[in-house]
Amino acid sequence: MIEKLLFEMNSYAALSPATTEVLKTICQVKPFKKNELILRAGEYAKYYYFVCKGLLGYYKPDADGNIIYKMFFEENSFCASTAAIIEEKPSTFNIIALEDVELIQYSAKAFRELIITRHDLALFQIAYLEKNWVVKKEPLEIGLKWESAKERYLQLHQNQALFKRLKQHHIASYLGVTPTQLSRIRKELKS
Repeated sequence: MIEKLLFEMNSYAALSPATTEVLKTICQVKPFKKNELILRAGEYAKYYYFVCKGLLGYYKPDADGNIIYKMFFEENSFCASTAAIIEEKPSTFNIIALEDVELIQYSAKAFRELIITRHDLALFQIAYLEKNWVVKKEPLEIGLKWESAKERYLQLHQNQALFKRLKQHHIASYLGVTPTQLSRIRKELKS
């Protein structure tokens, strides 16, 4: 399983054999059952995760206690409460297993220490953050502000592999609508 992680990291920046060996020492495979919390809001985020198998949800409860999903993480995705790690503050988000999952977890502290001494790992981190926190995230944030729930539904629907794995309440939460409103959107699109 570590090979999946290393393959994905190398797709961003080539890692040396020495860096690869050091990385292996901080990684461990961790299984979680469906509906198990991997990180609870209010806790300090201590780990980065790589999804080998399964699906994770990244969510936050609103003022009324409703769950609002921000993102979903499929296989070969990196997941963490990154802002909490960087700021060394408790996470404001929960990470939950939406299916049985197998993750590779590695210490955020150990990883961040390696970035200082391993130039190739720092290049991976920069490339990853640029692609996922700038290029991918910016359109999502603009979409939340300017696009209708129907438009966001159609965008989510384009990723059929993910879409088919989500329950209707996950989709409604992600879109920021009620299940009834989601039913209306789906009905409107079918006509």
